[in-house]
Amino acid sequence: MLNLRDVITDALTLAQHEFASNHVTIRTDLTDEVPPVMGDRVQLQQVLLNLIVNGIDAMKTTDETKRILTISGRLEIRDGRAEALFSVHDTGIGIKSDEVDRIFETFFTTKMQGMGMGLPISRSIIEAHGGKLWVEATQEAGATFLFSLPGVGSATS
Repeated sequence: MLNLRDVITDALTLAQHEFASNHVTIRTDLTDEVPPVMGDRVQLQQVLLNLIVNGIDAMKTTDETKRILTISGRLEIRDGRAEALFSVHDTGIGIKSDEVDRIFETFFTTKMQGMGMGLPISRSIIEAHGGKLWVEATQEAGATFLFSLPGVGSATS
């Protein structure tokens, strides 16, 4: 059983140099009610690191004072079952509406130096853990990537 708060803390520690060298402010909003999940710690760290680095990359042309990456986590009840719902929101260039449907396709990339593998691999990891990974374009600047994972031993009636 994993406490995803710990996995996020580890991922943030691993990305600390990227935050500092790119002048990105990190905000976290993790509620205490996030249920534990079953999963591979390293694979879930890989997903988080990919989403974090993508967010940092998306903000490279944003004014340094507006480079904010927010990681949120909370309990979500879906069909009477507890899930851990996490989001990674950046204040970068955002995702064009015609890219939203393609962003998880293998080899599709919006980056000059991207391979188009990170998001498809991340989605397959989350799905292998019984969860779901998706993106939401935002009204303001940036994008929000979300993933949900089934909670362990926390069904509700």
